[in-house]
Amino acid sequence: MRTAIYYSLMLLLGFAWYKFGQNLLRKGRWDENGERTEGLVGPVGLLVTTVLTCYFLFEFLRALVRGEVPCVGKACRMQVYTLAANAGDYWANMFFLA
Repeated sequence: MRTAIYYSLMLLLGFAWYKFGQNLLRKGRWDENGERTEGLVGPVGLLVTTVLTCYFLFEFLRALVRGEVPCVGKACRMQVYTLAANAGDYWANMFFLA
């Protein structure tokens, strides 16, 4: 059940991101007053988003290397997940760490 909820939420997030991107593309570069249209967050927000993304990626990789992500199978310490078999549990653990 947790896996079904996980995949449903990921599909919903992907669809929302797609629709948001399509709305931004539809706006164009300039509005009707001749002023430049900004994205969601502007240049400072882009910088903050980039820094946060790099930080979360670093924490994610550090947790994998240090073995802080609990294993799904039995007796699999220091073993990398098989994402095809345990994708829902794997990402549930990653979201818990974040």
